[in-house]
Amino acid sequence: MASACWPYFDPEYENFSIRINPPRVSVDNSSCRECTLVKVDSVNKPGILLEVVQILSDLDLIITKAYISSDGGWFMDVFHVTDQQGKKITDSKMIDYIEKALGPKAHINDGVKAWPSKQVGVHCVGDHTAIELIGRDRPGLLSEISAVLANLRFNVVAAEVWTHNRRIACVVYVNDDTTCRAVDDPTRLSAMEEQLKNILRGCEDDDKVSRTSFSMGFTHVDRRLHQMFFADRDYEGGGVTTEADHPPSFKPKITVERCQDKGYSVVNVKCKDRAKLMFDIVCTLTDMQYVVFHASISSDGPYASQEYYIRHMDGCILDTEGEKERVIKCLEAAIQRRVSEGLSLELCAKDRVGLLSEVTRILRENGLSVSRAGVTTIGEQAMNVFYVRDASGKPVDMKTIESLRKDIGHTMMINVKKDPLNANKEPQYQASTGWAKTSFFFGNLFERFLA
Repeated sequence: MASACWPYFDPEYENFSIRINPPRVSVDNSSCRECTLVKVDSVNKPGILLEVVQILSDLDLIITKAYISSDGGWFMDVFHVTDQQGKKITDSKMIDYIEKALGPKAHINDGVKAWPSKQVGVHCVGDHTAIELIGRDRPGLLSEISAVLANLRFNVVAAEVWTHNRRIACVVYVNDDTTCRAVDDPTRLSAMEEQLKNILRGCEDDDKVSRTSFSMGFTHVDRRLHQMFFADRDYEGGGVTTEADHPPSFKPKITVERCQDKGYSVVNVKCKDRAKLMFDIVCTLTDMQYVVFHASISSDGPYASQEYYIRHMDGCILDTEGEKERVIKCLEAAIQRRVSEGLSLELCAKDRVGLLSEVTRILRENGLSVSRAGVTTIGEQAMNVFYVRDASGKPVDMKTIESLRKDIGHTMMINVKKDPLNANKEPQYQASTGWAKTSFFFGNLFERFLA
């Protein structure tokens, strides 16, 4: 068995290898009747699988099948993909983008990756400042966080919020309400951090510590949220998990076995299929310092089956039951973090300082709890997506939606979608506002903001 996968990684050597053997990318619409095949052949390097899956996921492409092989020095992948409507990829601009983003130009010109460009964890991104928050969740917490930012005259231009196992993690992009520039005044940032810490500190009733930070570096937004939860050890629980939190139909079945003759550990995942499932699994394995050498992914109706042949970065397999159990728990948590529980509310309004604070206050006053949220600003329009439930975890009823519509009035347009966990039932309410029904997928919430 090899003693290491990459005992020493030299960027100069990698660039030299890429120049000699540039990646070959093809987008094939003729080989399969139902989907588009994206084929990637490239020199192998650490994290390459995550990089490819991340680009496809950011384009909101659905990966129905995939075959991965990266033993030795070469990386070969075939992805069967469709758009959100289950159709082939025929947009010439998107095809051109895929070929450039995964091809040799991506390693020379970083600007090629600016279309989805989901970056997070930086002190300043252009004219915005990024804030990371993690702590114990409770009803109304997002409203309190938004109120603090509004009172301090910070304008929220984008945000992504996840909750899992009674914990909340969010990344919020803000700028100064007067200058519309990134905030770098240490006094203002210190005051904001202290007030946010006080809110999060007031939620804690266990040994876990809340954190507020303005971090450095560039990291993909969804990956950063996974990293924050992983560091917070949300996979260990943190509260009583009820059926409302993780219904049986959403609970994944994960096993870790040993492939003795090949020297791999084999991770098998079977669960309900959804968008970005492969990204969440590959992201978690990568951040846990495992290398995927081979993989097979397939979808059978509403369910997905994924198999990964992995080793540690040092070339070793998983050799203890405790380590296997930890991998299972971490993958289970990664899969469940993105499960969209509750009714989906899509709100559109003219952007202004305090808008997010106003919306989250109205949700709180109507007894709604936010389990996941995405906020973005395009031009002068703010578009917010909230997944909400009753504060007790029950489905939202018609009366609550009617009250919410009255409170919002004519200043915002609202679109209400059925509960994703009860997709076979009729939607409880469809707002009639004259606003064309639009779907805002979380994969492109940050597309315009950071483009």
